[in-house]
Amino acid sequence: MEPANALIWFRKGLRIHDNPALELARRGSRYLFPLFVLDPYYLEPDPSAFSPGSSRAGINRIQFLLESLVDLDSGLRKLGSRLIILKGDPLHVLTSVLKDWKIGKLCFEFDTEPYSQNRDNQIKEIARASGIEVFSPVSHTLFDPAEIIQKNGGKPPLTYQSFVAIAGKPPAPLSLVYNQLPAIGDVAGYELLSIPSIYDLGYKDVEQVFSPFHGGETEALNRLKETLDNKDWVAKFEKPKGDPSAFIKPATTVLSPYLKFGCLSPRYFFQCIDNVYKTAKKHTQPPVSLLGQLLWRDFFYTVGFGTPNFDKMQGNKICKQIPWQEEEQQFLAWRDGMTGYPWIDAIMTQLKKWGWMHHLARHSVACFLTRGDLFVHWEKGRDVFERLLIDSDWAINNGNWLWLSCSSFFYQYHRIYSPISFGKKYDPNGNYVKHFLPVLKDMPKEYIYEPWLAPLSIQRRAKCIIGIDYPHPVVNHDLASKQCRTRMAAAYALNLSSESIGVEEKMKMLRRKFEEDDHGALHTMKQSKKAS
Repeated sequence: MEPANALIWFRKGLRIHDNPALELARRGSRYLFPLFVLDPYYLEPDPSAFSPGSSRAGINRIQFLLESLVDLDSGLRKLGSRLIILKGDPLHVLTSVLKDWKIGKLCFEFDTEPYSQNRDNQIKEIARASGIEVFSPVSHTLFDPAEIIQKNGGKPPLTYQSFVAIAGKPPAPLSLVYNQLPAIGDVAGYELLSIPSIYDLGYKDVEQVFSPFHGGETEALNRLKETLDNKDWVAKFEKPKGDPSAFIKPATTVLSPYLKFGCLSPRYFFQCIDNVYKTAKKHTQPPVSLLGQLLWRDFFYTVGFGTPNFDKMQGNKICKQIPWQEEEQQFLAWRDGMTGYPWIDAIMTQLKKWGWMHHLARHSVACFLTRGDLFVHWEKGRDVFERLLIDSDWAINNGNWLWLSCSSFFYQYHRIYSPISFGKKYDPNGNYVKHFLPVLKDMPKEYIYEPWLAPLSIQRRAKCIIGIDYPHPVVNHDLASKQCRTRMAAAYALNLSSESIGVEEKMKMLRRKFEEDDHGALHTMKQSKKAS
């Protein structure tokens, strides 16, 4: 039988090492077409969005993707190939090229996200109807989520411990080194695009200092090597420990964006960590160890894949139904880094500028928005993270917001991160705050986390008048956190879940009660301001 033409369709999995889809496409193929489709759904500029970028992604993540494509193309060229770039709806593009390039084998990495699942299933049907072999291996995660769910009786395990017990040890990565890839066949009739710059995509008026973290497999492997060289640090890594205020040299690997885009194989990462553990006298264990963090990633992928409406409160059977408040002005203050709490605002500013922040910083701002202070719906915070984070990952982002809002997985709602003392514990001088909020750079350290307490003379000396140069706090944390605990207790007492009978009526009842409480709290706050 004559060798078939093969198409490897890159979406995630933007790497050459440990790439089963690439290996399946390469093996026994006459011609190999490495393709990436620029999808307007993710890349088209959206002037109405609250930050530069498309309707789906902020500009930092788009830039990271473009850098990853440049690096992937460079790697393919070293092997005698190149990355083919086309633009359009992937469904339409794939339908055309499968026919015109006489493709006999289509290979792409399995994806668990609902949008991707829907798109991929349509493409599989089209390909198979034309007699094209389709291979979609699992390599974006350590394990196959469908297999884990099957082993668990058809339901995703809902605790980390049960997931780890079922999962076992992941498959080993492919240890292949390529010297050459098959040539690209005839692409006549198609205009092969260059990898665009951010400005080529239409972001011409953007004035942006991009994230200090750059995309690509080369950068991922270099960062991994740098991490692994510090074997003692790898062995002793323990989450949730770490300094969230460290920004010049972050107190973590910053490999999550590379895992998100598939510039780094999770199985290769797992094997590398495991090799370090074998040489260490002792090391931390899951769930807090570095290896444990990779297992957390797979846990959320599995639950997300097996739970309908995982990204919503309504219709999500594992999510508590909590009557979050519609406080748009407070939400906007949080989103824009204008809450009046420097620790929170510095984190949100870092997110906007860098597209990344430490996991404990994420915990702080997520708690503040939801069950800690503002009692705003976790879906609104999730949308902001989904847009701005360069490592925004559908399953992990939704899973963490469910966790931090105490809507699922974690239910100790009384444990609240202080927007004052938590940052002060790590950075008493406020260096992190001063870097990301230069308006406070001259504020004495005694007031850096509570600048509203500074006497007016000190505010003037610091050239930062509270209420003019920097906002007053949007809430009184002591009062707001107590109110949030009361509200969470009331919601929990009604045992609200998406399967509860009469849940809508109970939600309305609680909202009316909360509105009455708000009037009382507002009166107390006004009296407090008058007294001060």
